[in-house]
Amino acid sequence: MKLQQLMSYTRKAIDDYSLIDEGDRIAVGVSGGKDSLTLLAAMQGLMRFYPNHFELMAVTVDLGFDGFDLTPVTAYCDELGVRHEIVHSDIGQIIFEDRQEKNPCSLCAKMRKGALNQAVKDLGYNKVAYAHHKDDLVETMLLSLIFEGRFYCFPPKTYLDRMDLTVIRPLMYVEEAEVKGFAKQYDLPVVKNPCPADGVTRREYAKQLVRDIDHESPGAKARLFTAITQSNIPGWNRV
Repeated sequence: MKLQQLMSYTRKAIDDYSLIDEGDRIAVGVSGGKDSLTLLAAMQGLMRFYPNHFELMAVTVDLGFDGFDLTPVTAYCDELGVRHEIVHSDIGQIIFEDRQEKNPCSLCAKMRKGALNQAVKDLGYNKVAYAHHKDDLVETMLLSLIFEGRFYCFPPKTYLDRMDLTVIRPLMYVEEAEVKGFAKQYDLPVVKNPCPADGVTRREYAKQLVRDIDHESPGAKARLFTAITQSNIPGWNRV
């Protein structure tokens, strides 16, 4: 997928759900993975001509794992002309050494998002962009059905009233396969996830489940996404 197509998908999400207002200061949560780097490229591209003017920066939460080198990511941000702020933390140690969590992902995600959101707020930005793509949304809905017994998926835009911060998800119309293609075509400096639990999570279970369903019933993934967008889930009403 080329940058122009990526920006088209991203702008559609922004316009459909009013994700960007005039004068916004938006921080992209950049993990170093393909999804967040793709989102950063899309947002930087849109910033040049989107009708509502906005500022942009990248924020990375370093979980404290050995060998997590963010130098290539910072160099990429410099290339884009985007400030890159790294927030150092001991989250990895707390999860895997101090607490020795058997199911670490939920707590880790909560702590990582908490650290990211607080950093964004402290830096004076009013919105934070997460790199959830279309596959993430479908997988989240299935996980909610299977493990919580409810039809739910996080919305394109979430206002965190306690922090006075808004979370936006501009990649929601982009499929993971397209993200992979974009990252390869533009040689994005993807940094390998050093987490010991990477690849053995409930999320991976849901990802494989979606693949199987879509293989058995071609087009099922697209229909599942349509079910989300046309449901009565709070926050899913288009403007």
